[in-house]
Amino acid sequence: MKAVTISKNGGPEVLELKDIKLGEPKSGEVLIKNEAIGLNYIDTYHRSGLYPVELPSNIGIEGAGIIEKIGPDVKDFNVGDRVAYASMPIGSYATHRIFPTKKLVKVPNEIELENVVTLMTKGFTVFYLLHKTYPVKSGETILFHAAAGGVGQIFCQWAKSLGCTVIGTVGSDEKVDIAKANGCTHVINYSKENFAKRVKEITNAEGVPVVYDGVGKKTFDGSIECLKIRGMMVSFGNASGPLDPCNVTKSLAPKGLYLTRPSIAHYTSTKEELDEAAKKVFEMYISKKFTLNIFKKYSLNEIVKAHQDLENRRILGPAIIIP
Repeated sequence: MKAVTISKNGGPEVLELKDIKLGEPKSGEVLIKNEAIGLNYIDTYHRSGLYPVELPSNIGIEGAGIIEKIGPDVKDFNVGDRVAYASMPIGSYATHRIFPTKKLVKVPNEIELENVVTLMTKGFTVFYLLHKTYPVKSGETILFHAAAGGVGQIFCQWAKSLGCTVIGTVGSDEKVDIAKANGCTHVINYSKENFAKRVKEITNAEGVPVVYDGVGKKTFDGSIECLKIRGMMVSFGNASGPLDPCNVTKSLAPKGLYLTRPSIAHYTSTKEELDEAAKKVFEMYISKKFTLNIFKKYSLNEIVKAHQDLENRRILGPAIIIP
């Protein structure tokens, strides 16, 4: 098999494609031939060391493929099953891998494997943001940063289907139309406008009950400003860099705000939670509550370029790797 590995933390150049020999699946494990692999911003955090992993390490958390072998005592999965995953253990950037069944889901026949890897991490993220972390209500006006990105495109469509008015921010004019096409009622280019001031204008100075922020350092203070009394700041990413320490007295106390830092792992820690998330995401996609278009496909040989494009914001929507 071939797999992408890192022996040190750093930029995209530390990614290496190597030949690796796999063993046999053990109890509770299966051998999967990957057909498609997810490309996610969290992969850059593992590579850079922002989210530390033990080195040397494989990389990637999301993939979909066909089971080729099953280990002892595996009862819920069979050879030939179409499956997908989006969690640790790390190592999806590979042609094949061994993976625990407790973190696997079966893929409905209505969904292509190339599409399902745009649904797992991104779709699961949208599910927990909208239904678990801050369960939105129809009629609410909410703010989502990076509305034209892979998560944003799913989020805005999904939120609109629930009856929300979505204010989206983007970083360039070319992304404004993408955000509008995917469900945003209002779009703010925060590289040109003060987004907090604009949100206040849109909401008649009331503010929003929740801000979903995957951008991080650049948008945190403005996001706090956008919130109404007792609003919730949902910080779930660091695309612009890691957050500075939060001054609770300065940032949260004046309006009695809530601050949370959720991740998929917090909402899929049991097989029951994982299956609940997968069922909802697949239902929403099959029923066309949201659609998606794969922006670009990379090969494993192009993995350095894929990470360069990801970090330089050249990817305008879901992108995948074909092993």
